[in-house]
Amino acid sequence: MLWTRMELPCWCLLLLSSLQSLSANNDFFTSIGQMTDLLYTEKDLVTSLKDYIRAEENKLERVKRWADKLDSLTATAMQDPEGFLGHPVNAFKLMKRLNTEWGDLESLVLSDTTDGFISNLTIQRQHFPTEEDQTGAAKALLRLQDTYNLDANTISTGNLPGVKHKSQMTVEDCYELGKIAYSDADYYHTELWMAQALKQLDEGEESTIDKVTVLDYLSYSIYQQGEIERALKYTLRLLELDPEHQRAKGNVKYFEFQLEKLQKAAEEKAQKQEEPGARDTTEKEEKKKKSKQAFSLIPERRKYEMLCRGEGIRMTPRRQSRLFCRYYDNNRHPKYLLAPVKQQDEWDRPYIVRYLDVISDAEIEKVKQLAKPRLRRATVHDPQTGKLTTAQYRVSKSAWLTGYEDPVIERINERIEDITGLEMDTAEELQVANYGVGGQYEPHFDFGRKDEPDAFKELGTGNRIATWLFYMSDVTAGGATVFPDVGAAVWPQKGTAVFWYNLFASGEGDYSTRHAACPVLVGNKWVSNKWIHERGQEWRRPCALNETE
Repeated sequence: MLWTRMELPCWCLLLLSSLQSLSANNDFFTSIGQMTDLLYTEKDLVTSLKDYIRAEENKLERVKRWADKLDSLTATAMQDPEGFLGHPVNAFKLMKRLNTEWGDLESLVLSDTTDGFISNLTIQRQHFPTEEDQTGAAKALLRLQDTYNLDANTISTGNLPGVKHKSQMTVEDCYELGKIAYSDADYYHTELWMAQALKQLDEGEESTIDKVTVLDYLSYSIYQQGEIERALKYTLRLLELDPEHQRAKGNVKYFEFQLEKLQKAAEEKAQKQEEPGARDTTEKEEKKKKSKQAFSLIPERRKYEMLCRGEGIRMTPRRQSRLFCRYYDNNRHPKYLLAPVKQQDEWDRPYIVRYLDVISDAEIEKVKQLAKPRLRRATVHDPQTGKLTTAQYRVSKSAWLTGYEDPVIERINERIEDITGLEMDTAEELQVANYGVGGQYEPHFDFGRKDEPDAFKELGTGNRIATWLFYMSDVTAGGATVFPDVGAAVWPQKGTAVFWYNLFASGEGDYSTRHAACPVLVGNKWVSNKWIHERGQEWRRPCALNETE
């Protein structure tokens, strides 16, 4: 007990030092980089828990030895109680045991060895992820499931592309995902994950969650999607397991009644169709419907997801033949005459180029080191207010780094200016972003549109003329930068940067630059970007007369 109390201050010092970079309500799920701190937190807790277990085992061992000794002693004494106590030493020791030693044993049994562990846990708990983090991570899994067309079993068994540390989901995990979807009235995902939980239970996995509970959620979510017959089937299975389940009994009656109504309606419709002229009208309506579907455009969301999976539009061979790789010196810039940068065309319209080996590993580590303590939930411009706010469609954390705080940042800013030929004094600071679980940034424009006149008013530097994006990590799966309107997909490659103009030379916005950051399926994505503004570019990129030049 004394050892545990003496260790407590050491634990406090250790925890305080390891938790400096953490803060409460920190949106951990939005940054893999900051989530690594939680692994160290959990490691400390496990060490503390093991210390507590050892202390408890030591206490129990002492109590056991005492009990064994007294068991042997009382067995001997009870054979001849008077003869045993006739020995004065035995009489004295009995008085001593009952007066002193049993009191010591009571103190030992009542001693609390949890102090160190509970104090440790209390200190750590204020830095634990919140309910919002757990829900955010769960919704990220659902997002990944949709974007990459993954079935629940693939995710549950951990069979994701390129994974090194395979991890399987329990029935409880699947059930929790289903419940979170249910609380959002997302019955599609509720069904998928409750069905997966049921599958694992049927396969014999042990769980604290029973089949009745899972079937209750499953049948209701299926009913909400309009599949009454299947909902009835699962409800009947529930009643086989729990014949007294009141809600299920009521649901069976309701489902049967609804099916009866549907059957009658179907019969009436069939009778009407048999009447002369009715079938022709129905066929015409069906043809009209199909014709409309055939000519409808693919929704942006679907195009975005297709591009994230590496599907979608393919450039024609003729257009492909016009894309080149070259050594680039930006019109014989002195810095690049002897050591030009490697430039690679990624897309023609809009013109997107990639620069290879343009940031070193040492520079990347320095940027990450400076950014990590400052990472905060990434924000977007609210078109109504012109102010920054968080949004569900942007799941990442970002930090802003200025050139004057470290020579590395200043050097990077100069490099961007030398390669692009654009003025950096009016550009925004270098933004560093780390994406979290399923981290993404849904389709958006970098520039302010005409209906957002106040988008960058507070900066006083005009609109965002161009974007420079560094990839500071490779990503195992997912994480591409895609342009849904044109079908371009640019994949992360550590040490490279991509560049494009958001505005035509006339100052008009180029709407084909609408882009998105795909969810990270497996891996950790670090990027940094520079948004370059109009002011200061008057002589570097002269205005054109044609609106789309």
